[in-house]
Amino acid sequence: QVQLVESGGGLVQAGGSLRLTCVASGGTFREYGMAWFRQTPGKERECVAALTGSGLRTNYGNFVEGRFTISRDNAENTVYLQMNELKPEDTAVYYCAATKIRVITRVLALYDYWGQGTQVTVSS
Repeated sequence: QVQLVESGGGLVQAGGSLRLTCVASGGTFREYGMAWFRQTPGKERECVAALTGSGLRTNYGNFVEGRFTISRDNAENTVYLQMNELKPEDTAVYYCAATKIRVITRVLALYDYWGQGTQVTVSS
């Protein structure tokens, strides 16, 4: 059983930056593909970014447009999401997720473990 704990959310002005952190425990971290999803009320949860267990392959949602970077530190069991040039439409609860699937995927149903979420609010 993998446990995921996110941190780093908060309130930021448009154009600002935040770095989200997710610390994993209870499994062999490098064996899991990781991703960040986000959700706003009334909308489906969508994948922001994903990366493989090695961290060598990444994949981003089209809306990211080069503003965000996902990375991981397998020695620290941690995955990060660096978010720059934030927009009000990036306001959401951001979730960290883990999958045993070895190929990179942004498919929500393939993720087995989820964190509790961290709120990101971008003011205009």
